[in-house]
Order: sequence, then C-alpha cells, then structure tokens
Amino acid sequence: VTLVEGATVWKETNSAEIALKLEPQNNEFIFYAGPKEYDRLKSFNSGFENIIDFGWFSIVAMPLFWVLKFFYSFLGNYGWSIVLLTIVTRVPFIPIMHKSQQSMKKMQTIQPMMAEIKERFKDDAQKQQKEMMQLYKKHKVNPIGGCLPMVLQIPVFIALYNVLLNAIELRGSPFMLWITDLSAPDTLISGLLGLPFALGPLPLLMGATMVLQQKMTPSAMDPKQAKMMMLMPVVFTFMFLSFPAGLVVYWLVNNVLGIAQQYYANQKADKKPAVAK
Repeated sequence: VTLVEGATVWKETNSAEIALKLEPQNNEFIFYAGPKEYDRLKSFNSGFENIIDFGWFSIVAMPLFWVLKFFYSFLGNYGWSIVLLTIVTRVPFIPIMHKSQQSMKKMQTIQPMMAEIKERFKDDAQKQQKEMMQLYKKHKVNPIGGCLPMVLQIPVFIALYNVLLNAIELRGSPFMLWITDLSAPDTLISGLLGLPFALGPLPLLMGATMVLQQKMTPSAMDPKQAKMMMLMPVVFTFMFLSFPAGLVVYWLVNNVLGIAQQYYANQKADKKPAVAK
C-alpha cells in the first residue's frame, strides 16, 4: 500500500484508522434555529423551505398553502382566507356534485320500483341484481354516484388538515368573535355539566349543518342505513371538537355551500315530471 504524504495509518484490535494531514481551509454553513415559516426559510435561497412537510398529500397541500397565503396577502385575515379558499376549492366540484345530486334524486324516485324488485326476487339474489342493474340503466342512475364528491374531497380535506396543523403562519391567528387561534380547537365552552371535554360553537354549528344537509339530500337507503347515517353528524361533531378551528371553518363553509347547492337542485328537480315505470 502506498501512503499519501503526511498520512498515518494504525491498526487496533477491531478497526483500522487513517489520519490525513489537510491544508488549512475555510468552510461556511448556515445554521437556522427558528420557526418553520415559509417566507423566512425561502429568503435564505438554500432550499430550506423544503423542510416543511405537509404529509402524504403534500402535492395537494403545498398549492393550497400558497393560495391561502395569497388570499392572506390582501385580506389580512387567515379566517377569511380559509373561507375564500373553501369557495375556490369547491368550484371544480360543482359539476360533479350536480350530477351526484341528480343521481340521488333519481334514486329516491325509483325507490318504490327497487323495493318491488327486492320483494319479487327475494329468493333469487342473482335475478334481483340483474333486474336492479336494468332499472338503473333504464333510468340512467348511478347507484354509487352520491359517494363520488365525498371521495374526491378527501385528499383536499387531509391536505388542508395538515396545512392548518403544521403551518406556523396560522399559530395564534385570530378570525373573528371568540375565535382567537385558527390552529387550535374551538374550546369556548369548558366544564359544562362536568363534561371531561370542552365544547365549541364551531363544531356544534358544523354538526347542525350536516343534519340540515342530510334532511335536504334525497336518499334511497333502507331504514337501517338511514339510521346509521343519522349518527354521522354526531360522530363528526365529536371528532371536530379536537380539530383546529380553521379546519372546522373550512368544513362549516363547505356544508353551507353544499346546502345552497342542494336547495337549488331540489327546487329544479321538483319542477320536472315524475319518473314513469
């Protein structure tokens, strides 16, 4: 082995080490200790902003974060920025939701025919399924069409949840009235009747809008399924008690927009003639 000039090699019991003589040199590095604020990190021009992680749906979360910051630049309030972001993110889903509402309305209309088929072919599941598919085809009904808008919104919901949970910009950001921190749960009412958890008007309002939306939405579910769906607003309300207030604002505004769209769809559908057998 040929040694480099100025190098020393020695061997110990379980390892071999080498020491090199290096020329004096200068090394520069940037050390940052502070909040993960996007604009501040980006100002270093060293790619520090890439350490901000919004989870699995970062590809959706990062654009939402940029749009949120853009709205904040002229609104000066992250609460109203979330409201505007909710409206903007809902617009692309309007055509899909409209078709879903039409499909659910048709499903409600053909419910008596579906019940008749189930009764007629209750001992022949294969024949029953075939007749159901023919009924759907005849009336141009998609039985799973009502679920599509919710499924498509899940990535947006998860992405926005991560933004509101991790974006340092929202820490301590007020909205209006009692909402003083959009990144924290709404806990205005605490210690009520000795309950071990705090309540907030926002999650309760959100739950109320879910109930109203359910009542307005046509349904072709059987009584058991309908009872299960009635529990959803209660479950969601308890879930949202611990969620950031900003996320509850998003879901509340989304529900209000959904109610308005459902009302319009119902008014339009009521003017159409009933479906014939």
